[in-house]
Amino acid sequence: MTLTLIATVLLMVWAIYCVVYQIRIISCQNKITKIREDFSYAMIHEIKTSLACIWMGSQMLRSGRLDPYPDKREKYFQILQDESEHLLSLTNKLLTLSKLENYQLRLVKEEVQLRPMLEDLIGKYTAKAEKPVHFSLRLESEWVYADEEFLQEALGNLIDNSIKYSGEEVDIQISSSCQADKSFLIKVRDNGMGIPLKDQSRIFEKYERASAADRIRKGGALGFGLGLNYVFRVAEAHGRKVNVESIEGEYSEFSLSLPGEEKV
Repeated sequence: MTLTLIATVLLMVWAIYCVVYQIRIISCQNKITKIREDFSYAMIHEIKTSLACIWMGSQMLRSGRLDPYPDKREKYFQILQDESEHLLSLTNKLLTLSKLENYQLRLVKEEVQLRPMLEDLIGKYTAKAEKPVHFSLRLESEWVYADEEFLQEALGNLIDNSIKYSGEEVDIQISSSCQADKSFLIKVRDNGMGIPLKDQSRIFEKYERASAADRIRKGGALGFGLGLNYVFRVAEAHGRKVNVESIEGEYSEFSLSLPGEEKV
């Protein structure tokens, strides 16, 4: 009887473990399905917007109605170019992220001068922004050791986020400094809406932007979380990291760490 009782208890424990394990698998599958749905919705929405602009612009130009108005015609050509560049940038970013995740992309590290790069980015995003944007630079270190192309794209993503998730007027502070271990630290700080504490541990995950699909359905900013994951992957590829400090409703500050000069 004792052996039978022990065997029964063990079987019950095993059965309960199997049920709990199965529930966890189902829960994980549901989460993956939700992420896939959110990503698909956000991706299709963003691509659809660009394609609709391109289609509308091409139809207007083909109709010939703008021929007597060179300024308006040039404006439509600019729309076509901007939206095409947006789609190309999105495609390249997805491909680059895939290579970075699989460690198939080799960085070309060299000494990069920060100020000209940042001034180019400031000019670009100031011109694109649909609201007043004020930048301030405080560069203690003018040079960093990094892959220039990927660093510029990463900093552009941080600036773009600062503009998207801010109020009617944006103040962005960009600073750089050399740390005690001879690494470089670049900070991008804004006066935006901030990031809730519960989301700060997840914002660098791929496709994560605090329920992207729900946000877009409610009229929020476009996108599906590639930008911050790209920054994370670039920092990781350089052997460093990116951190965030934020207070909801006040500010967000991203700190991108880069190595000092090294032989690779």
